[in-house]
Amino acid sequence: MAIFNHLLLVWSLVPLALSYPFYPPTCYTKVLIMARELTQWAADLKRDHETSFCMANMPDLYLDVHNSCVMHKMTTYISLVEGLRQRRCAYTREVRKLGVTLRQLFIIMSEKCHGDLVFTIHDCAALERRNAGE
Repeated sequence: MAIFNHLLLVWSLVPLALSYPFYPPTCYTKVLIMARELTQWAADLKRDHETSFCMANMPDLYLDVHNSCVMHKMTTYISLVEGLRQRRCAYTREVRKLGVTLRQLFIIMSEKCHGDLVFTIHDCAALERRNAGE
């Protein structure tokens, strides 16, 4: 009888699980999520024991995908990450991964999602004010 009850439960839950709406992420949501993750990741690297000594001179990274200045901000930050020459930091896996992931986001925004993204503002100072903690 217990087996019958379990089967009945499974048979009633499977249609519910299959009917649950699944919405694949759009280009915009993927970019938005990646930007938030990268902003947090860069902040974490500045606080991390292994990377804080070399990331201390890096500017804070804030990515607002609605601001058209974000593209310039990303290219500048990518150049700074790639330009790190202090051996222990430049070759740290997490720092390299940050640079690679930031480059991927730049490519996604400029090539893959170009028509899906709309920059609502052009205020480069807003990105800098946010980075300064205002």
